[in-house]
Amino acid sequence: MGQRYMDPTLAAYVGESVVLRYDPRDVAEVRVFYQDRFLCRAICQEWAGATVPLRDIMKARNRQRRELRQFIQDREQVVESLLHARRGQLNAVETADQFTTSELETTRPPKTPAPRLKRYFNEP
Repeated sequence: MGQRYMDPTLAAYVGESVVLRYDPRDVAEVRVFYQDRFLCRAICQEWAGATVPLRDIMKARNRQRRELRQFIQDREQVVESLLHARRGQLNAVETADQFTTSELETTRPPKTPAPRLKRYFNEP
């Protein structure tokens, strides 16, 4: 990203291929790995003393909350419209099948209540 990170340990690894891992929220520091082993933490001198004002943090959090709220509201509207459409389809099907279900209920044998005591196969 055009920044220069330094650590005294890195002097021995000039010209070697290393892996850098960093947190995008904190670009002042990167972790350096050599052959899949942690080597050191390198610091960017330009960003090391930089601080973010609390006001900026609060603005960013509030903006993110607003965006998430809007996203959730949009999703809820989609779900509600799908449920409404589904309910409409079910109501149409229920009215069409109303006569057949009443006929089925009269021809079914009455349900026997389930036994209260459960018996297992190995019981005498």
